[in-house]
Amino acid sequence: MKLATYSTPGDATRRVGIVRDDEIVPLAGNGIEGDMTSLLEAGIDNDAIEAATTGKSGLPLSSVTLHAPVPLPGKILAIGLNYGDHIAETGFEKPEFQMWFNKQRNCANGPYADINLPVVSDKLDYEAELCLVIGKRCKHVPTERAHEVIGGYFCGNDVSVRDWQLRVPTFQIGKSFDTHGPMGPWLVTPDEVGDPHDLDILATVNGEQRQKSNTRHLIFNCFDAIAHLSKSFTLDVGDVLFMGTPGGVGVAMKPPSFMKVGDVVRVEIEKLGYIENTVVAENDETIIG
Repeated sequence: MKLATYSTPGDATRRVGIVRDDEIVPLAGNGIEGDMTSLLEAGIDNDAIEAATTGKSGLPLSSVTLHAPVPLPGKILAIGLNYGDHIAETGFEKPEFQMWFNKQRNCANGPYADINLPVVSDKLDYEAELCLVIGKRCKHVPTERAHEVIGGYFCGNDVSVRDWQLRVPTFQIGKSFDTHGPMGPWLVTPDEVGDPHDLDILATVNGEQRQKSNTRHLIFNCFDAIAHLSKSFTLDVGDVLFMGTPGGVGVAMKPPSFMKVGDVVRVEIEKLGYIENTVVAENDETIIG
């Protein structure tokens, strides 16, 4: 099942619908209310959603705006150095322990929305990543039960401002600029994904292939991640995990190749669809209040 958060022209209200082919069927009005987080909290009932929406008319996907599946996650956590070829290209050592950092939730962005080239940097880079969303509040989850708390999967781009990321020991600010967390295009439920550790992943910039791998090459997989993180703190419904990027990032090219205004970056993952974002110049207007 594919569930998307969307809005319609002239109405900024964000609603949830089920995606079928080239249409999205609203859940609201068909007996199923709430945003994506509240649906996850209640437990996504595939049978109930199918029963409520089968045969109902939908909206053309081309007529709506798709937003991040979880528009404002409580936490966005991303793991670094989680593919061997990416470790090799960076020159870092293979981590003994999982290396996590925060992406501030303000970076959450839609699957086809613009990405800002910051006023303060021209070192803008892409990172194609598998994302998962927590579907059940959890703590101290053993690896063998971690699949029970996953609400779904989607594509992500861990957009990075490399000079801000690498000039200090913690990555948080360089990974958290506004618009630098595109996600989507929709949440795909675990039953439809099957094994999340056997999905092809691809990134292109202006149609040129930059990254190509498979999630089988994750060093720490999705279940390892949940087991590790939940030993430290509670994972809440709607929290999003970015699972790391394979080799092929712009900063590691010779010479480095950073994104510029007008570039189009696409992240595609088998069974999950794709996201595609255009780089635009950031508006440097001061905002207070």
